[in-house]
Amino acid sequence: MDFRKLVLQNRSYRRFDGQKKITLQELESLVDLARHTPCGANRQPLKYVLVTSQDMCEDIFPALGWAGYLPEWKGPAEGERPTAYIVVLGDDAISTETQVDLGIASQTIMLGAASMGLGGCMLGAINKDKIHATLELPQSLRVLLVLALGHPAEKVVIEPLGEDGNIKYWRDAASVHHVPKRSLEDLIVARHA
Repeated sequence: MDFRKLVLQNRSYRRFDGQKKITLQELESLVDLARHTPCGANRQPLKYVLVTSQDMCEDIFPALGWAGYLPEWKGPAEGERPTAYIVVLGDDAISTETQVDLGIASQTIMLGAASMGLGGCMLGAINKDKIHATLELPQSLRVLLVLALGHPAEKVVIEPLGEDGNIKYWRDAASVHHVPKRSLEDLIVARHA
């Protein structure tokens, strides 16, 4: 698959086919991709918890916020929930500066997932304390982000940003998820050729 197609396929999916499982080996291969990405001063402060156990997935699910622009929707129903999670941690014993590394590694994982026919959603609206306790982590490890993964069971469509400038994603009557995006011209401030 060419890179542009891969990027366009990599949407934030929030509903999954609960019958199709992800293996621990698949998650390991995704973290291995992240392990090879650049990071600040080569400190490598990110650590990961890989979750494929249905029981642990059920324990993590209530600590996640799913769609800020859809306040009436409390997340995917049973049978549409993620079948795996990668919990991204910062190891404070190595460095407390993880923000850039977090973005690089997490996007790499999500692109890798898309290349495998998987989908997911990076979740930052999470109860970090609850996840930390659920996973029984040492204090030196901070919960930074949860990557929810599965086989997508919804259609996500990119739309041009409307004249009203509203960036909020929405769902239509057929449950198609629409995501407005600014135009390329709106993003490029200047060109110096």
